[in-house]
Amino acid sequence: MSQFSYQDGVLHAEGVSLSVIAEQFGTPTYVYSKAALLANFAAYADACRGRDALVCYAMKANSNLAILDLLARQGAGFDIVSGGELLRVLAAGGDPRKVIFSGVGKSVDEMRLALSHDILCFNVESIPELHRLNEVAGALGKQARISLRVNPNVDPKTHPYIATGLKASKFGVAFDDALATYRAAAQLPHLDVVGIDCHIGSQLLDDVPLLEALDRLIELIDQLGAEGIELHHLDMGGGIGIDYREQGEAPPVPVGDYLERVFARVDAWRAARHNGKPIKVIFEPGRSIVGDTGVLLTRVEFLKHGEEKNFCIVDAAMNDMARPALYQAWMDMQPVVQDGAEAAVYDIVGPICESGDWLARDRALAITAGELLVMHTAGAYGMTMASNYNTRGRAAEVMVDGATPHLVRQRENPADLYALESVLK
Repeated sequence: MSQFSYQDGVLHAEGVSLSVIAEQFGTPTYVYSKAALLANFAAYADACRGRDALVCYAMKANSNLAILDLLARQGAGFDIVSGGELLRVLAAGGDPRKVIFSGVGKSVDEMRLALSHDILCFNVESIPELHRLNEVAGALGKQARISLRVNPNVDPKTHPYIATGLKASKFGVAFDDALATYRAAAQLPHLDVVGIDCHIGSQLLDDVPLLEALDRLIELIDQLGAEGIELHHLDMGGGIGIDYREQGEAPPVPVGDYLERVFARVDAWRAARHNGKPIKVIFEPGRSIVGDTGVLLTRVEFLKHGEEKNFCIVDAAMNDMARPALYQAWMDMQPVVQDGAEAAVYDIVGPICESGDWLARDRALAITAGELLVMHTAGAYGMTMASNYNTRGRAAEVMVDGATPHLVRQRENPADLYALESVLK
């Protein structure tokens, strides 16, 4: 059941009217449901119960401290891609021993920071990174636990901007090179080879590509074991999609069904091996935990009618939500108040000085100037991708807990944006 529903003709987040939130906190504002967040994480945690498994939330999807704190209290680990994200985990009370560090360009300083906090594992994505990490760990007198992010060359059948498992991707070690790369890693004195990782893409509505990637990883783990390189964990990455309500879009695979099929294959594989030892399974979900927990609340500034197009101009813009402009993502839009106004077809656009500043196209809306709209399923890759283009402050963020809204990030003002700048003397 969605935590965003109409009550007496007004859209609510849990028990709070979005009209009240707009009045109290202004617009544009991201509004999140605590209940939805906990329910989405529980879908993973429940499926993993009784298993040697770890759910590491991919915090690039949404890194607000309130969200990280709630997930850490539920036992989540975290998948990070920068030193800044590690500092956010620590600020939110997360356990660094449950942190996986992914990404293709880890700096020396980031490696030092992660090693100083004894993170669970580095997902290494190239041979040069192996050597850099070995040198940094050696200088600190430490052993760096590593897995290789292996690129299985599996087509995820998603948008090319969020496909990460093909040969042409910048991510990961090519499957054909993985065995030799593991051999090289095993020879480096300050690295401890503990696992294998893959992540083939995002917004996957079918688990067939993920299970195909799993089969390729299993094949490689067996090859490594035959050479005496025993791995202790298998990291399947993330990528499970969510329902953006686009007409004709297939429903996403249920989380529990996907995890059950992964565990079944892993169990059968380990049982078939002579004295097969258990192996920890790690998942890195992001969008499927936070995507449908949030909406972007915005107010209509003007309705502009033209010969070929009608425009609904709102106070949110591409700097608040980049997904439509970046890769033509479809985001559902609805009025906060259902007042029976006559519907018309609009492009929903923001005030930024770019033709690419649009949030939705060709939508039938019953709306008038001054009223409120929401963009649904905006909890993932919204605020984390926001910018200050046109010297626009980023939106406020509000977390609703039952009947109580909590401000979890203040709105930026222009003075905040140039506070770190200076003029020449």
